[in-house]
Amino acid sequence: MTEIEQDQIRACVFEVEKQNLSTTRIIDLSVSAPLAHNEVLLRIDTFALTANNISYGITGDALGYWHFFPSSKPQHWGRLPVMGYAEVIASKHDQVLIGERVWGFMPMATHFIVLAGQVNQGGFSDISPCREGLSPVYSKFDRVSANPFYQPQNEDYDILLRGLFTTSWLVDDFMCDNQYFDAEQYLITSASSKTSIALAFNIKQRGERPAIGITSEANIAFVESLNCYDKVISYQRIQDLANNVSSILVDMAGGKTTLATIHHHFVDKLKYSCRIGATQHHDIELNQTAQSTQLPGATPTFFFAPTQLKKRTLDWGAGETMKQMSLALLQYIAFCKSVISIKHTHQLDNLNDVYQSVLAGSAEASIGQIILPNKS
Repeated sequence: MTEIEQDQIRACVFEVEKQNLSTTRIIDLSVSAPLAHNEVLLRIDTFALTANNISYGITGDALGYWHFFPSSKPQHWGRLPVMGYAEVIASKHDQVLIGERVWGFMPMATHFIVLAGQVNQGGFSDISPCREGLSPVYSKFDRVSANPFYQPQNEDYDILLRGLFTTSWLVDDFMCDNQYFDAEQYLITSASSKTSIALAFNIKQRGERPAIGITSEANIAFVESLNCYDKVISYQRIQDLANNVSSILVDMAGGKTTLATIHHHFVDKLKYSCRIGATQHHDIELNQTAQSTQLPGATPTFFFAPTQLKKRTLDWGAGETMKQMSLALLQYIAFCKSVISIKHTHQLDNLNDVYQSVLAGSAEASIGQIILPNKS
């Protein structure tokens, strides 16, 4: 692509106000300047939006998610990361070619520029200064042509599910690796969320512990229809559960009220309390460390997927680890095609309505939201 052609691109990005995630804006990006050495310009073809992406905004400061794609006004505005596919449309790196299609972590935008490094047959990483100190897992862009498990017909489900499935697969692997902390069952909040469903699916595939799904009254029928959980209850019925069964809590909801209710109900029978998601974001206080340590039972602990991935990679090797996760993902995609439908939204200008429904928790759990920011 020539510099003149770059001048003709209308690039823009979707931003959210860090302290009030419901306030959004779309601003123009400048991609017309000549690329610097090793810079690559990507056009985003498609990305998925789930409650997991909202969690990135809620934990943006605590876990560093705002640093991946910093805004021009980072004190007020942030760019939420999403999983998607993009095409290389300009490159100043001799090993990254125009026309290549990649998968990875990207902003909700039409285009973005990365500083390519650590290039190999499988892909490359963004080594921009803003990535310093962040997990390298989120900086990698996989070459679609090098992925033996890539199937074109799975693209929508792949970007909708792969990132959260990887987290769930690693949670299940972590618990098994630690002999389930001597617990007899799982308790999974926000049971209708796609991350929770993926975890329940993995747990059922392994077949070593039952899983109880905890969800809103409105989602009980949908969650029960999945047949992934051994039992499904509403948040209002938590205290009806037998509290003499040793349990692992995987908290995808993140609400302080739900967390406290479960801890006070199970007390010392709660052997491990794992915090991941934040679907109940209106009831969250991220700086509640002191309060969390005062809860009975196991101290709530944030699960950081890259830590378990690094351990498993050292145990098995990177190739075998990726193979095991990819084969499991293909099984999960096949399952999800029967229970989750896809809704496409064209143009970044139409994103806000979808975003607000996901943020409010009013988006249908049985629908996956896929955004095509450049397609009219």
